[in-house]
Amino acid sequence: MHRLFAELEPSVTVTEQNLADRVRYILRSNTFDVTELERLRREAVPSSGENAAAEDAAPQLAEQTANLDAAVNTPVVVDSNDDGTVAQELELEQMRSTLEEAIVETRSTTLENRPRLPRLAQSKQNRAVVRALNPMLVTYLEASRDLCDTDSILFGAALAVCRIIGAKLSTAGRATGQSSAIPAWRIRIEERIAKARGPHRQTDMLQPDIMQKLTERIDDLKQRIAAWGKRIRRYTERSTRFNQNRLFQSDQKRLYKSLERPIVSGTGPAPNQADMVAFWRSLWSEPVNHNEGPWTEVVASQCASITPMDPVIITPDDVAEAVRRAPELEKSGA
Repeated sequence: MHRLFAELEPSVTVTEQNLADRVRYILRSNTFDVTELERLRREAVPSSGENAAAEDAAPQLAEQTANLDAAVNTPVVVDSNDDGTVAQELELEQMRSTLEEAIVETRSTTLENRPRLPRLAQSKQNRAVVRALNPMLVTYLEASRDLCDTDSILFGAALAVCRIIGAKLSTAGRATGQSSAIPAWRIRIEERIAKARGPHRQTDMLQPDIMQKLTERIDDLKQRIAAWGKRIRRYTERSTRFNQNRLFQSDQKRLYKSLERPIVSGTGPAPNQADMVAFWRSLWSEPVNHNEGPWTEVVASQCASITPMDPVIITPDDVAEAVRRAPELEKSGA
């Protein structure tokens, strides 16, 4: 390595020991990040047009490698951080494996069953992971067949980033509907109601006050069932309000969309066109004389002495000026 450095930089005087120390310092201080190491790794792989030249230069490369190993392995005092590059290479290989698994999984998963990706923070660690995975996507994107495959590759890359940094992923798919699981408290109350409505143990019909006891028992069960039903309705309304408030804080558009009532169309036969025309014509086309009574004449005579107000003409400039001075309001559901 010292001989190669002397050939490249003949004006710089440096000893073999000094050069080896500088190499170790660069390796320990992590001067090159994972993106730069990935780029150097891809540049180190010879292309198809350079295979012949690489074969001719194999003995020289072996000699250079031996010189480099001899220079690096010079007996000096070093610490345990010299294997930082090896750890980075292993980390890159693990990232590449995670990326490949995520892309294969995304290609075999339908759009509805894909997990919902969380929003990631713009931290230094997350940006470093993204920069490390970007060069790895070049091979997949160049071999992409169509737009759907490109979408699968990009989604797989985002999924790989989430898995590498340890972000939580929802495994229930991307469906936005609420869960159909019934709460435990509702199951317990419904079981009590079913038990109260079910058959009871037989009562001795020979008792003299049996009818009075049956009546009291029936009234007691009716009151309990009514109380339990009100409790279910009260808990359901409270849960609905809680979910709506939480959805309003996170996604107002989804909340307003969930509050829309479905359009209910009539179930009977459609009316005849002639009947429709006759109905609306009787309301709007035929003149009607209304008898308002004498009080209208009294009010008209009292208002005769009032000076009418001058007509107000609003121009587009007036509207623009009013809108400009008005405070901005947040659009609902935007």
